[in-house]
Amino acid sequence: QPQLVESGGGLVQPGGSLRLSCTASGFTASGFTLGVYVMAWFRQAPGKEREALSCITGGNILTNYAEGRFTISRDNAKNTMYLQMNSLNPGTTAVYYCAARWISCSHNVNDMNYWGKGTLVTVSS
Repeated sequence: QPQLVESGGGLVQPGGSLRLSCTASGFTASGFTLGVYVMAWFRQAPGKEREALSCITGGNILTNYAEGRFTISRDNAKNTMYLQMNSLNPGTTAVYYCAARWISCSHNVNDMNYWGKGTLVTVSS
């Protein structure tokens, strides 16, 4: 059973940085490598809809869907995707989710095939 597990969230002061990780497992049971899945970061702020931040293919092609000081990267050898966030502000407080989808990137929540449970990032002094 494919699983995605986020980590790295927590409390950070405004202006600080944080790196989130998303580790995938169980994807190769289908006979395909993780590389055929695109991986993406979404976030959901309190009282708001979940929104796409960025997506990365197995070949490390990036698609950004939101503005902000963040960088997505992926290490296929470690089955892990990262989200480096800098200059954080209270407006970026949210639950951050990773997701995976077969083949192609999409910003649409409903297009994702697998989701992690999320990790909370709180930006506050």
